Amino acid sequence: MRNAEFDRETVLRSAMKAFMIKGYAKTSMQELTKTTGLHPGSIYCAFTNKRGLLLAAIEQYNCDKNIEFEQFFAQEQSMLNNIQSYLNHIVNQCISCDAAQACLLTKALNEIAEQDDEIQNIIANDLCNWQQALASKFEIARLRGEHKSVRSDTQLAQYLTMGIFGLRTFSHTHPKASEIQQLADQLFIDICRD
Repeated sequence: MRNAEFDRETVLRSAMKAFMIKGYAKTSMQELTKTTGLHPGSIYCAFTNKRGLLLAAIEQYNCDKNIEFEQFFAQEQSMLNNIQSYLNHIVNQCISCDAAQACLLTKALNEIAEQDDEIQNIIANDLCNWQQALASKFEIARLRGEHKSVRSDTQLAQYLTMGIFGLRTFSHTHPKASEIQQLADQLFIDICRD
């Protein structure tokens, strides 16, 4: 049997959108074949099953988000300004109310992680790495003298992570865009205070 030929990243990005919009349980194989453009046999051959496709989509999502994250810090401006730009990017995703802009890790964590130890461990590790990446940005800001918080860089990263999760969850209640922005602005002020 020969392997099916397809652009793996494109297929995984299509699958991740389907999972973000409907969730894992409500995304049928029929929808995945339509979304990805693959025949069911190709999905099974390449990913074993729907769960395997989800795991591969999570890996691709994490890779894409890591690249996106680092792009916010490639600019030569203050680290705190870069953190604020990153936070505003997330706010814009929340304001858009576009389910395809949702966080796949959060969605999968809330939906199936408690039922699947492997998925829970993968997502927990990905989120831990993201939090450590944030902490490293706060450390750079501290070394540059941009902030002198008594809280550790890890605590600041944890607080920002908690705030981002809160904003993403709150956005599902469809508040006004100005309310989400005000909460994000307050979150950033709280992070920057001594």
